[in-house]
Amino acid sequence: MNPEPAPDDAARATRADRLARLVEEFHALPATSDRRREIVARLDDDCGNADVVAFLTTVVADPQEYDLARTEAATLLRLWPPADLDLRHRAGRALLAALNDPEEDLVRQYAAMALGPYASGDPAVTEALIAAGGSEEDPIVQACARSALKEAGNT
Repeated sequence: MNPEPAPDDAARATRADRLARLVEEFHALPATSDRRREIVARLDDDCGNADVVAFLTTVVADPQEYDLARTEAATLLRLWPPADLDLRHRAGRALLAALNDPEEDLVRQYAAMALGPYASGDPAVTEALIAAGGSEEDPIVQACARSALKEAGNT
């Protein structure tokens, strides 16, 4: 006799199935489909899930990805930085990759804004934000980097 799954197990399985369906749909869409951004935004309620964080991390770090999906992923990583130190480090490094993307100023702006919660635990993030706040940068990237440093207590 199989016992009924515990409610938490059933909810976890439902969330995992939902994530799998959304990720599959995401990858099946054309690269510039705004639905890709919408899918990322729908993950807001699940940002505590390691699989969601891993997905957001890959989206934000991919220079070939739709820029609005990347900005949405950066926003969620800013609002919900992972508690797990390894996930936090990977998310911070993905945001650094986005910050260093010379082709996408909008993505760079969102990545700079998102890095505030990651700066205190990673000197490379702090250094990148200091550099991005320099006078050679896009003015909005500068302002976002300086704001992130202030948020992190590094001003």
